[in-house]
Amino acid sequence: MNNLLEIFSYTFMVRALIVGVLISLCSALVGVPLVLRKNSMIGDGLSHVAFGAFAIATVLGFAPVEFAIPVVVLSSFFILRLSENSKINGDAAIAIVSASALAIGTFAVSVVEGINVDLNSYLFGSILSLGESDVLISIILSIAVLALYILSYHKIFALTFDQKFAQSIGVRVGLYNAIFAVLCSVVVVLGMRLMGALLISSLIIFPTLSGSQIFKTFKSVVISGVFISSISFVLGLVISYLCSTPTSSTIVLVNLAVFLLAKLLSSIKNT
Repeated sequence: MNNLLEIFSYTFMVRALIVGVLISLCSALVGVPLVLRKNSMIGDGLSHVAFGAFAIATVLGFAPVEFAIPVVVLSSFFILRLSENSKINGDAAIAIVSASALAIGTFAVSVVEGINVDLNSYLFGSILSLGESDVLISIILSIAVLALYILSYHKIFALTFDQKFAQSIGVRVGLYNAIFAVLCSVVVVLGMRLMGALLISSLIIFPTLSGSQIFKTFKSVVISGVFISSISFVLGLVISYLCSTPTSSTIVLVNLAVFLLAKLLSSIKNT
């Protein structure tokens, strides 16, 4: 208990806890529709776009988050448009955009002289270096994501399982697909500071996979995913501090352990 009190006596740990829990909540919420629609790799693709946008923002002297969000939103729309092309399937569209963004970001940082950028912080995250402005932006945008998700919950539910049926009952499919694309983009950009480009997709995918091993309804998977994501983040943050391990990878490993445990419980339940 004393160790726990000591951990959260540090300002940077409190910031990490607040931002991390909020982003974990948002990641779990958008992760359920993505996984159920078999579009989970979109999160990975958008994270690579965010990496490129962060790198270019650094080179140009812009604020990374403010610059990256519109870039990633536009990229999400571009991926959806490419996916609609019969000659380019969804996975290929994601691969094209993500690989190009990684290349552009790395190229920009490499060729511009006088730019000192730690690419590892973009690739693997640097949550313990969050500043006050980062925390404020993350809180505001996370609350906006949560509010939009709650207001659009029934529409997102309908679109997740049958878009044609949703359209037949009056759901504006194009509008709510656009809203969901924006939610995913904001979550990925915010999560970049938390987990980095290479690991943010784990926060989107793992909680849903873990929850769906035990629960079967959409609502129960959403609730369990939110709970699992938040607890896994806090455990990962505490373990990384106590054991001096990389924060982002520790959080992913905790999520992996929870998934394996959920898989085991599901197997026992079904025998």
